[in-house]
Amino acid sequence: MAPFGRAPVPAPPPQPAAPILSEAFGTRPLAGAAPGFVLAALPPGLVLWAQDRLSRAEFGAPFLPGMGRDLLRLDLTRPADVLSALEDGLQSRALAAVVGEIHGPAPALSFTASRRLALRAEAAGLPCWLIRHAARPEPSAARMRWRLAPLPSVPDPDDPQAPGEPRWLAELFRARGRPSSTWVVRHDRAADRLDFSAPPRDRELAEPRDAPGRRMA
Repeated sequence: MAPFGRAPVPAPPPQPAAPILSEAFGTRPLAGAAPGFVLAALPPGLVLWAQDRLSRAEFGAPFLPGMGRDLLRLDLTRPADVLSALEDGLQSRALAAVVGEIHGPAPALSFTASRRLALRAEAAGLPCWLIRHAARPEPSAARMRWRLAPLPSVPDPDDPQAPGEPRWLAELFRARGRPSSTWVVRHDRAADRLDFSAPPRDRELAEPRDAPGRRMA
């Protein structure tokens, strides 16, 4: 408890670019919140981005000219191929991070496989992200596990009718060494960083999706 007369000190925001294994789950089909959040969380440098066939068919491939990141894309077939590519990528000194998109339940992604990825990410000092599409959280060694939902974007300061910086409602439902928490996260594009703030009231979160000048990230 906080000392009498003092407000409790808020927990520091998480560090999505930490050199650990993290998982991201989207809460709305085809919303793209999870890939958008992960992309904004990546550190500068070359990133290995691997997709299995169903992820590519449902969500499309990253559009490299508009990504704002240097990506080395791998179009693969099976979840097992994605996991193998991530393990190989974590042994490279040329990469700043590795990301894999896996669609649906994946027997290849066992707890043992996730633990192997987690240990290799920490040994390499690189962020490793798994984006899970159409899947429920199963036992995993991931150090941080997120649920992501899109929020209306910040209004553009120069044009109220234009979409501004993207925002997400980010629930950190599992994290090693810290309690679960929920945040509103904004991508500050000018500084290329994620800004975390406490979630607003339910009424503010329920703002219409098609409000003028807003975009769902």
